[in-house]
Amino acid sequence: MFWNIIKSIGILAGFFVLCLAIERYFEASTLVPAIMTLAVFLVSLVTDGFLYGILASLLSVLELNFAFAFPYFAFNFSIPENIISAIIMLVITIMTCTLTTQLKNQENIRVESAKEKMRGNLLRAVSHDLRTPLTTICGSSSTIVEHYDQLTKAQVIQLANGIRDDAEWLVRMVENILSITRIDSDGVQITKTSTVLEELIDSVLMKFWKRYPDQKIEVDIPDEFISIPMDAVLIEQVIINILENAMQHAAGMTKLELSVFREGQKAVFEIRDNGCGIEKDRLQNIFKDYFEMKDAPVDHQKKSMGIGLAVCASIIRAHNGTITASNRKEGGCCFRFTLDLERNEDEQL
Repeated sequence: MFWNIIKSIGILAGFFVLCLAIERYFEASTLVPAIMTLAVFLVSLVTDGFLYGILASLLSVLELNFAFAFPYFAFNFSIPENIISAIIMLVITIMTCTLTTQLKNQENIRVESAKEKMRGNLLRAVSHDLRTPLTTICGSSSTIVEHYDQLTKAQVIQLANGIRDDAEWLVRMVENILSITRIDSDGVQITKTSTVLEELIDSVLMKFWKRYPDQKIEVDIPDEFISIPMDAVLIEQVIINILENAMQHAAGMTKLELSVFREGQKAVFEIRDNGCGIEKDRLQNIFKDYFEMKDAPVDHQKKSMGIGLAVCASIIRAHNGTITASNRKEGGCCFRFTLDLERNEDEQL
């Protein structure tokens, strides 16, 4: 409401001053009604509902009657032209408000339809992705409970490890879902804080090595002290998702690299591997895979890759950055995303 009032007053005041200038310097008083009609049209266009447009038309009629019709700087509603002008402006206002309201309603319907489609895709995908590990957990735990005396210690450990792995996978899946729904919710803004690059990378490596203690990562970051504005928890999730994606899908990988460098006012993060690369037909839509699910059943690990990368894309977009994936000439693939540097980082990196 406040901004509607401010916009209405600003437009009417600006056009009123413009009309005074035109009449004084160009002596073109015949243009004044058309200009004020345009002002009413703009008010109707940029405000919500009918009220502000109708009030603007009434005020415009009063302005025309008071400042631009004889006797000047006095109200006179006995002149037929003034009454006709008021009627014309009210008709224009009502038509404009009706049209803009319809357009806004159609846009809201379109947006809600797109959101419902995304929610439906998300629900179908999640229901499939969660079913497989939950079934495995239930089956393995039932086997241990019902046949404990018949199982060897090695078999029990194997089943328990499977339960643990699937439970950890479920935890990561839930974290990804919570992140993507949090970012895509209306009115949710990313809170950025200055984060030291070295501390960010250390935290990422500690979490990654808890799951993959034997995997070496070649890290290349600048020696200088670097601070980047970000939501550190979400950016950690991006890097870990991409690293885990390489562990799960980069067949034949023997080398995994993580580097950060600067391009202009951007901090560039790259995660590279020398594995099998990504199929060309999938590469272009790799960050959309999760939201383009088909009804045919697929391996849940493939879909975990999809939601992980979909989360990465949402997080980076929320940070006003870019994210891409490409195959390397020497083999393997490279995931690359950018974040804005702080203004005082000109000489760093």
